[in-house]
Formats: sequence, structure tokens, C-alpha cells
Amino acid sequence: MSSPAIKAINLTKKYGSLLAVDHINFEVAVGEIFGLLGPNGAGKSTTIGMLTTLVKPTEGTALVNGFDVIKQPSKVRASIGVVLQEYTADEDLTGWENLMLAASLYGIPKDVAKERAKELLQMVELTNAANKKVENYSGGMRRRLEIAMGLINRPRILFLDEPTLGLDVQTRSAIWTYITKLKKEYNMTILVTTHYLEEADAYCDRIAIIDKGKIAKIGTPKELKESLGGDIIMLQIAGNIDLAKQIIMSMDGMGDVRVMDNSIWITAKDGGSMAPRILEALNKNGVRVAKISITEPTMDEVYMKYTGKSLREEQSNWEEAMSTMRTIRKARS
Repeated sequence: MSSPAIKAINLTKKYGSLLAVDHINFEVAVGEIFGLLGPNGAGKSTTIGMLTTLVKPTEGTALVNGFDVIKQPSKVRASIGVVLQEYTADEDLTGWENLMLAASLYGIPKDVAKERAKELLQMVELTNAANKKVENYSGGMRRRLEIAMGLINRPRILFLDEPTLGLDVQTRSAIWTYITKLKKEYNMTILVTTHYLEEADAYCDRIAIIDKGKIAKIGTPKELKESLGGDIIMLQIAGNIDLAKQIIMSMDGMGDVRVMDNSIWITAKDGGSMAPRILEALNKNGVRVAKISITEPTMDEVYMKYTGKSLREEQSNWEEAMSTMRTIRKARS
């Protein structure tokens, strides 16, 4: 059995009293797309920072391509590619110039760098924009250039921190086309952070759910959804929600029963046959149901089970807060 491409061993990061990453352990196989799924502030970027030697762990360590991130940081850096959330390309330079600059930082000979730059620009479909200044690139073009820059040293592992953040749906899909191509054609190991549930579900071989610096669960998308144990029944209660929960929990054949706002979420092996029984029991006890739905498990329900929160709701709250902060800053300037 081959050694893992990445192995995190009690990896921990504290910032004063804040425990950003809390003794996490996981392995990533060679040629795997491994996703860290969680909202902003969950510890995803800090984890990538430690694995790429940009952030020094407070405790624990990690092996990346067999090299220790604390003892052998230069060897780690030489064997990986990194695409961070923030754009790193120089806006005053062209796409071609940025690639050549990235190559020079790795000490790649100029003639080799030119060949690789041509190859990479073609792969990310930026050949026609190679001589344009980056300040004139769209968000999607910039992200594609960042991926090309992260590949200039022919890394065995590529780290992508929220690679599709802020992009439209069509551009996000195109970025994932390039990512999956790297896995298929070069057997590249890719560790990606995301808060987009659909992306993690569709493209990652395995997913680690991370929340408040801890890994709550690891598995393939299929394994994670099957771990819920059946269909999801959602009831919007118009009456006494505590009484409704009591009644449902006393019934046979129920899995998890959770309350969120004015709704009850139930896991049941056969939602179609269980729902009428639930409605009948609630009706007999005078509890009115305003709305009912039955769905197969999604990654949001998986996240909810292991963290007690909806990732969609957490992310929308964060985005709303950031929008408010931007508005306040504009008003002050």
C-alpha cells in the first residue's frame, strides 16, 4: 500500500486564546480530490496554511509528499502548488509575465519555463489573453491564471483554497473542469476547501466536514449521505413544536429527530410510508402541520447532522454580514 500524499497528525493552531484548528487527523491518498467542507471561520484556510508551510502549527505536524512541514518546509514547498483565496497575480503585468515570474521564483530555467507557460495557458484557455495586463482580466480569467501559476513547478499536490469563491455558476463549472482534468491526466493529488455543498458532492472523492476547527466526519459523498440512515422528512409546525417532537420521538422506526426554527427534521428509512403515520399521530394530538416535504439526503443535511447547523444558512448569514460591513465602509469613506 502506497504512502498517503498528505497526512495530518494532531494538527493544531492557536491564535492567542482562539483555537482555530483543533488537533485534526486525516490522510489524503495519491491522486485523490479531497475536500474540506465548512463555512468561513471553520479552520479550512488555516489548515491549508499549515499544510503549505505558510502557517506554523502550534502543536502536531503533517507530512506532505513524505516531507515534514515543520522540519522540511523547503522540500514541501518545492513539491506543491498553491492557489489561495486572494489573487496573487500582479495586475500591472500580463498573464505571460506573471507565469514567467512564478517560474523564476522556483528557479525554473527560462527555456523550460516558456514551454510550460505555453502549455498551461492553453490548458486554462488563456492563450489569447496571454499578453493582456491582468488588471483587464475578468474574475474567472484571473482564477484560471492563478491555477496555471500554481502548476508552473509541476507539483505532485495542488492546494486550492476556495477556488470558485465569488464566481458565477458557469465559471465555477469551468474551473472544476480544469481541476478534474488534472486528476485524470496527471494523477495529481488535490486538496480543496469549499463551502459550496454541490461542488463538494459532485467533484470530491472524499470530504472532511470541518466545524469550529474540528473534523466532524470524513467519507465519500455517498458514504456521508448514507450515514443519515434514510430519507429526510421536514415538517413545518404551526402548533406546539415541543409536543410534536415528543410525539414523533415516541414512534417506532424514527432515526434522528431535530428541531430548527419552526421545523422538525426527521431521518426515516422509508419516508414515503412513514410520513402519513407521522401526520396521523400529530393530527390525533391536535398538532397542526403547515408544510411537509420528503427528500433524499443532501450534503446540507449531512452537515446539519454532524454540526447541528445548516451550512447554507451559516454561509448566507456570513455573506449578509460582509455585505453590511462593506456598505458601512463605503458610507464612511
